[in-house]
Amino acid sequence: MFTGIATDVGRVRAVEARGDTRFELETAFDLDGVAMGASICCAGVCLTVVAKGPGWFAVDVSGETLSRSTLGTWRQGTRVNLERSLRMGDELGGHVVAGHVDAVGHVAERRNEGDSVRFGFATPASLAPYIAEKGSITVDGVSLTVNSVADTDEGCIFGVNIIPHTQQVTTLGGLAAGDAVNLEIDTLARYVARMAASRHRPA
Repeated sequence: MFTGIATDVGRVRAVEARGDTRFELETAFDLDGVAMGASICCAGVCLTVVAKGPGWFAVDVSGETLSRSTLGTWRQGTRVNLERSLRMGDELGGHVVAGHVDAVGHVAERRNEGDSVRFGFATPASLAPYIAEKGSITVDGVSLTVNSVADTDEGCIFGVNIIPHTQQVTTLGGLAAGDAVNLEIDTLARYVARMAASRHRPA
């Protein structure tokens, strides 16, 4: 589990196509305390460390994950939000994040709003019921608060404000209109929707 508070922006240093695709990522993490088989959230995707060395680690990514996330677009030099998994007693600074991408959205709008940047992210119809104003959502592994939601024929567009600090310490500040992003809905919203659907089933 994760919190959606990225603690490093890594960089893809190598891509190797094999049965799965292996990515090597450079990071400022202290990897001495990261065991083989540990989980690291990479741009919102929970991945397993399969190799490591000074200042880098490797992950294997299946074709299924590549097809359901933005990882299939990763190339040498791609910048990636990174977060190590939670330990008991760690501060929950964002919200509970599983690292399971629900859908790929895209930047529908970007505009300056004071010192912040206002983004509108477009989502597919499958995610729209789970996104609510003042709720939480994860974008490329970063926990954000939804400021607005507008339904569309294709799904919805939700708005968030990215403060200067978040622009500097994550990849979100570099997003432009049309860019694809990994989205994970709030776990609480998932269960509330499931409970509501169960209530309306005939006995």
